[in-house]
Amino acid sequence: MSEPRWPVPTHWAWVTIADIGKVCDGGTPPARQSANFCDHEGIPWVTPADMSGRTSAYIRRGRRNLSEVELSKSSARILPPGTVIFSSRAPIGYCAVAANSITTIQGCKNVVLKPEHVPEYLMLYLRHSRAYAESLASGTTFLELSAAKMKTVAVPLPPPEKQAVIAVALD
Repeated sequence: MSEPRWPVPTHWAWVTIADIGKVCDGGTPPARQSANFCDHEGIPWVTPADMSGRTSAYIRRGRRNLSEVELSKSSARILPPGTVIFSSRAPIGYCAVAANSITTIQGCKNVVLKPEHVPEYLMLYLRHSRAYAESLASGTTFLELSAAKMKTVAVPLPPPEKQAVIAVALD
């Protein structure tokens, strides 16, 4: 159970992100090596810039794709559809749901939810919790929310059927 940020209905609970899913880091290959990226084919790779200004809940790809070669030798990993992608630096707070299998830059923390949870609900909550997320971040040059801190983010969690209703109503 997480520390409550405000009162919620009695049938809800305050939980941490670690309680409802697995936090995964993204990976960034060396940009100077052109073989690491490909324009049209390859694995979709998302950066915070790709999520900037998005109104849609879902993202399919970013401006660049990772090559199969780079994926096999980098820290990037393929994330399943439904993963909640959250920019954890430069800036903190952009958020989207993966519409398909995807990879992300290291400046994203990705949450693969347990099956009973609704990704759109968490995405909308995180989009509206930017100041809270920034308050958990640290850094001297720029703020960054670490994976360890991301796991501690408090989430007001209604029952699964209510998560979907709330997500639809807010979207």
